[in-house]
Amino acid sequence: MDQPLDFEKPLFELQKRLQDLKAHSDEHDVDLHAAVKAIETKIRETRRQIYGNLTAWQRVQIARHVQRPFALDYVERCFTNWIELRGDRLFADDKAMPSGVAMLGTQRCILITHQKGRNTKENVLRNFGCAHPEAYRKALRLMRLAEKFAMPVISLIDTPGAYPGIGSEERHISEAIAVNLREMMSLRVPIIAAIIGEGGSGGALGIGVADRVLILENAYYSVISPEACSAILWRDRRHAAEAAEALKLTAQDLLKLGVVDEIVPEPEGGAHHDYDVAASNLGDALRQNLEKLLPTPVDELLKERYKKFRALGNFAEGKTSSGSARA
Repeated sequence: MDQPLDFEKPLFELQKRLQDLKAHSDEHDVDLHAAVKAIETKIRETRRQIYGNLTAWQRVQIARHVQRPFALDYVERCFTNWIELRGDRLFADDKAMPSGVAMLGTQRCILITHQKGRNTKENVLRNFGCAHPEAYRKALRLMRLAEKFAMPVISLIDTPGAYPGIGSEERHISEAIAVNLREMMSLRVPIIAAIIGEGGSGGALGIGVADRVLILENAYYSVISPEACSAILWRDRRHAAEAAEALKLTAQDLLKLGVVDEIVPEPEGGAHHDYDVAASNLGDALRQNLEKLLPTPVDELLKERYKKFRALGNFAEGKTSSGSARA
């Protein structure tokens, strides 16, 4: 745990104390077995207490952790024969959305991803995971390729949102996302989307219309960031934690609301603690869902996809014990 989050600091201090105790025992040849066991027990209890009661804001912090595995880390571990295909054939190639052809088990598929960076140089290259219009047009080009050759589409979503700069607006970012939403709804191949970190606004939804929507345990999916929501509602970004709770953006809330179909478990404390376990869990979930979708006739697939998204946002009114109406 090289970069502990604020709520992880008690655990970090205990682990540091354990390391110091073991080093002292080795250096001075002193038997401190009982003290070591006591701290190890305390670490387990503290870990269960912290990670068993995470707030929405704490999950957002985990989803944004700089050491969290990014899309290409999952590509390396879950897929084989990865070949990146670049450019939208209209303007440029956007490195915030590396996409291409890969094998998931024995199934060839089109893979579309968001990619962030871990340092300044990488973040400049990847534009902090915020895609321009040409990225969404590249994604659409590859999705049409998938349809032509009857390959399923898998998207790995991890973005704060589409890039909102002047150049992006000049090249019609809203139109590019809107076209993707329309075209994905009628794409005649299975589509699986997985939110692996941040799922921010239309930038995420632009490659998120899918037959099955998966989400990692500590990822989030929201129409707006908690900070932006706080700035609008309270005119102050300091209420981000309250906004996160109100937005119902966690995997657990989204599953209850029917926005996502499955939660993919992460290693205790978050995917950044064990890349291989996180990738194994995601790979298993992708393969299992793809196996269920592939035998489905295309017309039935499109009908179910339509029903899935038409059902979002439905609510029923009832009456409380006092007789007043409630949503």
